[in-house]
Amino acid sequence: MNERHLAGPDESRARRAAFGSFVGAVIDWYDFILYGLVAALVFNKEFFPNVSPAIGTLAAFATFGVGFLFRPLGGVVFGHFGDRLGRKRMLVLTIVIMGSATALIGLLPSFASIGWWAPVLLVTLRAVQGFAVGGEWGGAALMAVESAPPKKKALYSSGVQVGYSVGLILATGFVMLMSSVTTDEAFTQWGWRVPFVASIVLVAFGLWVRSSVEESQEFTEKVERLEAELGEQSRKRIPLVEALTKHPKAFLQIIGLRFVELFSMYIVTTFALSYSTNELGMERSFMLNVGLLVGALGMVTIPLFAWLSDRYGRRRVYMLGSALGAVCAFPFFAMLEGGSMIGTVIFAVLLVNIAHDMVVSVQQPLFTEMFGAEYRYSGAGVGYQVASAVGGGFTPFIAAALVTVSGGSWHLVAVYLAGGCVISGIIAWRLGHDHGDAGRAARASRTSTVATAP
Repeated sequence: MNERHLAGPDESRARRAAFGSFVGAVIDWYDFILYGLVAALVFNKEFFPNVSPAIGTLAAFATFGVGFLFRPLGGVVFGHFGDRLGRKRMLVLTIVIMGSATALIGLLPSFASIGWWAPVLLVTLRAVQGFAVGGEWGGAALMAVESAPPKKKALYSSGVQVGYSVGLILATGFVMLMSSVTTDEAFTQWGWRVPFVASIVLVAFGLWVRSSVEESQEFTEKVERLEAELGEQSRKRIPLVEALTKHPKAFLQIIGLRFVELFSMYIVTTFALSYSTNELGMERSFMLNVGLLVGALGMVTIPLFAWLSDRYGRRRVYMLGSALGAVCAFPFFAMLEGGSMIGTVIFAVLLVNIAHDMVVSVQQPLFTEMFGAEYRYSGAGVGYQVASAVGGGFTPFIAAALVTVSGGSWHLVAVYLAGGCVISGIIAWRLGHDHGDAGRAARASRTSTVATAP
């Protein structure tokens, strides 16, 4: 039996893979989150000025959601080639494509300059962003999970989600900086563009870091074994089709499991920014500061919960996070409407840094182990991105629409948030009752690896 399978992955290799996944996630999420922040503050005026403020806000959030619609396509394309050619190559491409689209958004003329071509090009570039980030999570998660020590997979792969927190801090901080050093008029005209163009610097750094990351050893060995067993037939296989046919239930489980994460994050950091500014007349700096706070805390809470899940079980952590999200939905909005800054901050932290961070801390190993190594980039990646399109992309839009139809009330939004958390909790609970595809796939993969080792 090959000793490598007994000794576990090399620690240095595992750390490089974890750091490379973290850095790439920071860059992609900085770009993706930046769009949502500016959409809530500027895009309704710069790209949709000939409609009412409410319709302009809905239109801006609709363009935000377009990026999520293209994330499954990115998951399909990058997942297919990532399962065929390797994770590393695809992760380099995702950074380049995302950074280029983000910089071009910063250079895009407004409606006043080129008319309706402005929103058309904006939507196109947002779609490109979605396509790129659609391939990022699956590859980054796999590089970290497959290279991590067996009993530390959640901890080593948590950098993928910590990257979201750091990206949130960078994007929010940059927008706040430009907002503070410019007048409202200057920020609307050109100040918001600077953080987009600056993405080029982050891309260069990300490419340098990822150039030192090695391909996943588990993936390489699996592909070599398949080629030895199947020959030419292995090159004709379609990884996504294999994943769908062998683990169809896993796709639906991933979608439902992600509701608590997607609803809590985008309602607190994106929708609440628009709602507090437009409906409640609050200063935009308040919710931007909340975004900075939860992003900073996430750098601590996500690894902490990942460590706890490695010790005490992923399902327990997931269920507890889902339950807490459901409980905190109504109090968060009540505090926001009542003007209680301290109360708003407390429940924002409970929703994002406890409920949200609990569940995302375990998603990398939980979701990827639902599929075999030879098709899990396609399986986990596409499932994850379909969930983003279904449950995340249009959450700010749906929340804004619920406020509109209820005459400015937030109660339906709170029901929407709490309901998503309940659904995620029930699915996490059911994973233990039917033993889940995750455990079966992981055990089968490990058995296969040991059985076929020389």
